Amino acid sequence: MSSLFRSEEMCLVQLFFQTESAHNCISELGHLGLVQFKDLNPSAAAFQRRFVKEVKKCEEMERILRYLEKEMVKSNIVIAATKEKEMVPCARDVLELESTFEKLEQELREINRNHATLRQNLIELMDIDSLLRMTEDFFEEAESLLTYSEPPSEDSVSMTVSSHITSRRNSNSSTSGALHLSFVAGVIKQERFPAFEKVLWRLFHGNFVLRHAEIQATEELQAVRGAVKKDVFIIFVQGDHVREKIRKVCEGFRASLYSCPKTLYERKQMSNSVMTQMEDLRMILRRTEEYRAGVLTRAAEHVQEWGSKVKKMKAIYYTLNLCNIDITQKLIVAEIWCPVSDLAVVQNALIKGSEQSGSSVTPVLNRIQTQQTPPTFNRTNTFTEGFQAIIDAYGVGTYQEINPAPCTIVTFPFLFAVMFGDCGHGLVMTLFAVWVISQAESLRKWKNEVTDVVIGGRYIILLMGMFSIYTGLIYNDCFSKSFNIFGSSWCVRPMFHPHGPWQNETLHEYHHLQLNPSVPGVYSGDPYVFGIDPVWNIASNKLSFLNSFKMKMSVILGVSHMLFGVTLSLVNFVHFRKFQDIFLQFVPQLIFMLSLFGYLIFLILYKWCITLRSETAPRILLLFINMMLFDYQSEHVLLYGGQKGLQIFLVLTAVLMVPVLLLVKPFLIYRTRMKTRHQVFGNNPNDQHGTDTRSSFSHHQKDEMVSFWYMVSMGDISVYQAIHTVEFCLGCISNTASYLRLWALSLAHAELSEVLWRMVLQVGLKISSGMGSLMLVVLFAAFAVLTVTILLVMEGLSAFLHALRLHWVEFQNKFYEGSGYKFTPLSFDSLLKTQQQ
Repeated sequence: MSSLFRSEEMCLVQLFFQTESAHNCISELGHLGLVQFKDLNPSAAAFQRRFVKEVKKCEEMERILRYLEKEMVKSNIVIAATKEKEMVPCARDVLELESTFEKLEQELREINRNHATLRQNLIELMDIDSLLRMTEDFFEEAESLLTYSEPPSEDSVSMTVSSHITSRRNSNSSTSGALHLSFVAGVIKQERFPAFEKVLWRLFHGNFVLRHAEIQATEELQAVRGAVKKDVFIIFVQGDHVREKIRKVCEGFRASLYSCPKTLYERKQMSNSVMTQMEDLRMILRRTEEYRAGVLTRAAEHVQEWGSKVKKMKAIYYTLNLCNIDITQKLIVAEIWCPVSDLAVVQNALIKGSEQSGSSVTPVLNRIQTQQTPPTFNRTNTFTEGFQAIIDAYGVGTYQEINPAPCTIVTFPFLFAVMFGDCGHGLVMTLFAVWVISQAESLRKWKNEVTDVVIGGRYIILLMGMFSIYTGLIYNDCFSKSFNIFGSSWCVRPMFHPHGPWQNETLHEYHHLQLNPSVPGVYSGDPYVFGIDPVWNIASNKLSFLNSFKMKMSVILGVSHMLFGVTLSLVNFVHFRKFQDIFLQFVPQLIFMLSLFGYLIFLILYKWCITLRSETAPRILLLFINMMLFDYQSEHVLLYGGQKGLQIFLVLTAVLMVPVLLLVKPFLIYRTRMKTRHQVFGNNPNDQHGTDTRSSFSHHQKDEMVSFWYMVSMGDISVYQAIHTVEFCLGCISNTASYLRLWALSLAHAELSEVLWRMVLQVGLKISSGMGSLMLVVLFAAFAVLTVTILLVMEGLSAFLHALRLHWVEFQNKFYEGSGYKFTPLSFDSLLKTQQQ
């Protein structure tokens, strides 16, 4: 039970084990996850450590594994999960793994290179095939243009023939017969074609014929080439000089140029040859992909196991770099932090590892004394790790100081529920948490930040939902509606004649009527069995009543929470044997808080327990302010006799605690140090009187230096004590006011819930037309969406953050320093969990 409320007792242990058994011993400690290795040579450079090369080898193998996993994901190959616990390989097995990884990487890269080359060749052949099939019409049209003189269309972008070349062609045709036509054919990306066409027009001024067409994308073409769109083009020109210039322009736009035969027969032969080559390439690509899939499938059966082994070996080599090796190179020396309760378990693990390696020498385990502060280790389980994470986010606890996590398991969801009190919303949150708990393993596969946070805090959400149901029943609030389970304590019938002043006509004349509890029978005298009476839900002064109730409740809960934090500081003082701080810090702080804010709680409870008329009842806030100002005028109404004297005594007592906190502790520390100084440096009657002047001067100089050190140290202590005192005294006021957020957020949540009911769902319930059912379904869907997004998500997150602040700032600063460092053991389970995430 003590380990639950306080961090584990740790000890520093020195280990001696043989070099040949190092892997197995550290492996067993890694599976155990209970030891943290110290760095015995922190000043040594990386190249001076022995196992740096091995760590780099493991990092290289991790890179290859990441490459393999990436290729498996691209090929949609499922990675097999590890079925059983793998043993950590020895150094010889690591060499075999390294060789296997290198062969796999080399083979895969070679396959990928060949596959990329074959794929590129197939794309080129498909482009040539599209070019041959789609340019037949272009050749026929070009031949007709050379035979018949038709005027060109200047508006056409696809074909441009200038009037000059047309007239020249006509004259040549009449004298020397047909012209010799040159052409350039190729494929270009569709997005580059407009710029390509403009450049050709500006360079050659229309002395060419350009034809182009889009390549129709088939399923095979999209699978091979992707979503890239291309156009087939052919340019007819006269003269080889112009054709060479056009080729250079095509190269500038990265167009693929292909040789195209001039005759129809040659083009058909070339088309048949291309089709044959394409079929051969498709078959080779299928075989290549099948072979690649087979290699990856065989590797996928072991990649998870390989990854675990490499992770473990890297951790082992990294740990060995933290150890020392003796001169004989046969013995490894290590120092570890270990929980005292697990020393026997650690020793058994070392013996087991030594036996597995065949070592004849049993590892030696020696517990050593140290002045170093041990790390903080708080044991957690699946249920408590979320609450411990909340505490550690504020700061890791100082070694052996009290752990607030067990208290937070109760107080955190309760304070959240005070601000989120609605049993309907709490029920929805509870059901969501139960679903997350049941589906935790499947949700972890999503591997994103939101699901990780929800899964890690699933039990926090569960308790917040359950406590919200409890506080919702106390508030008697379920989606802004009340339950009348036990029957109201108020009755309307006695208010009517002859017992009361009301007549039947009174109901028609007045919109608002007020029940009078002084009329017999109106109030039964017995309060509602559990929670708030449901009659307040229909009362016109509901908000005023709940406002006063929740504000006073927030003050009571806040002061009680802070007093609990101050009380926990007593546990720390007793454990660390700081008995002086009990009387100089804990007792004055407790008296200060009880004298002022404890008395404030007493006034609230006392006023609730007595009967007062609303017209003459004094306000608690005014009573408390007048108490602090010593303002006791005759018109001020008091609650009980002797209140003035008691309040003056309490205020004076609280004021007297301030100098106690501020001055007494530094004064006692000063006296203790001065007494120690006189004992060490005072006059000794046994000293010889015949000391020389130089030694006297040296002694005097040393005495002045020590006095100066004491003065500086006492100055620091005085300043620190003054800051601590001012922070506590002013913090009691500000922290008490900070707890009023419980009241504000609770009222805000209730009012938002009521607004959603009145403006959305209640409107649908009042519709009596033929489309009423359909409108009700639509409005209920809107009500559900708004409830989840606004009230559950936004309001829930707001209440969570405010509850977090109340614990970190108002509660934990009373006793929790949080200046320690976390225990980080060598744990293979943690490494593998990090790898999976």
